[in-house]
Amino acid sequence: MPPLRFLIVTTTLVGLLHYYIGARLLGDLPWPNVVVWLGWAGLIASALLQPVAFLARGFSNQSLRDGVSWVAMTVMGLFSSLLVFTVLRDVLLLTMAGLHAMHLLQIDFTALEKQSAFLVVTAALLISIIGFFNARKLARVVNVTVPLRDLPESLHGFKIVQISDIHVGPTIKQGYLSRIVQQVNSLEADLIAITGDLVDGRVHELAEHTRPLATLEARHGSFFVTGNHEYYSGALAWIHELERLGVRVLLNEHVQLTHEGATLVLAGVTDYTAGSFYDDHHSDPQAAIAGAPADAPKILLAHQPRSAEAAEAAGFDLQLSGHTHGGQFWPWKYFVPLQQPYVAGLHRLQDLWIYVSRGTGYWGPPNRFGSPSEITCLTLVAAND
Repeated sequence: MPPLRFLIVTTTLVGLLHYYIGARLLGDLPWPNVVVWLGWAGLIASALLQPVAFLARGFSNQSLRDGVSWVAMTVMGLFSSLLVFTVLRDVLLLTMAGLHAMHLLQIDFTALEKQSAFLVVTAALLISIIGFFNARKLARVVNVTVPLRDLPESLHGFKIVQISDIHVGPTIKQGYLSRIVQQVNSLEADLIAITGDLVDGRVHELAEHTRPLATLEARHGSFFVTGNHEYYSGALAWIHELERLGVRVLLNEHVQLTHEGATLVLAGVTDYTAGSFYDDHHSDPQAAIAGAPADAPKILLAHQPRSAEAAEAAGFDLQLSGHTHGGQFWPWKYFVPLQQPYVAGLHRLQDLWIYVSRGTGYWGPPNRFGSPSEITCLTLVAAND
């Protein structure tokens, strides 16, 4: 679909959804008419801001670009919550009406409509406010123990710190990333894994803000794999920039790390969708493991959890992924399984362990509700079986 046509279609759809929210809620709110009209004005402004959230990247003035993005993305989060709760409210009202028609329930519908409309607005505002503060605070450290088969004794306690989906861009800048780097360094990792979607913007726009990555400290260094957002932002330039900062980028390849006399294989694949951007970037776990010693533990960095099936077939022991954000804010985590086999946390697929990070930053709306951001500290231990 041509860009202009796509913009018209999406703007029309967003406008209709805003009208639906207003038509279903505003008339039932127990507020003065002036407040209701202000509500309509706010919905109109929100509908106009939604496409601007994605068009702002084209603004030449950086201050204007970032300012508009802040407002548009924040409003987008509120609209999302309002839409979900409005739909749920209508389902509730329809159910109540059905029960009333069957004489199974006696209820004052006028009072129910007013009370439920007020609850929808209140819940959406609370989620947006609480979610904003959750998104902007430093990600918590999540400690995870991963039992691996035939793990050499000298690798027992090997510590991997994973960060993912930071999305440095319009609302996440150098200061935000610096706090993450300081926390990561305090964990004294054996290696640092960055599992994609680091940026939302071009190198010339964000190089200043990704500079803190050069100060990452780990015994065996820092490693990165591309996520889908790197390909939206000029992946080849970002690969070069990360290498310049001292972060090793793994493109369907592996390295062999020697730790206390034992060998650990660390591999990385390009994003699951990378082949649609560059023909030579097709994600390939088999190529990533080719030539690796058979008896060494094998860890794969893969941005999307749906690489797991191919990773298990290739013989990996552990896959570290991100991409899902754990849904980021309620109720979107319930929709993630439509695209990904795992939403968050530690999972098992036959002989493969998969850990999916909820992400260390956020994408789009500065909102984290019910899915806190994380810096993951994974410790390898020998399995008991």
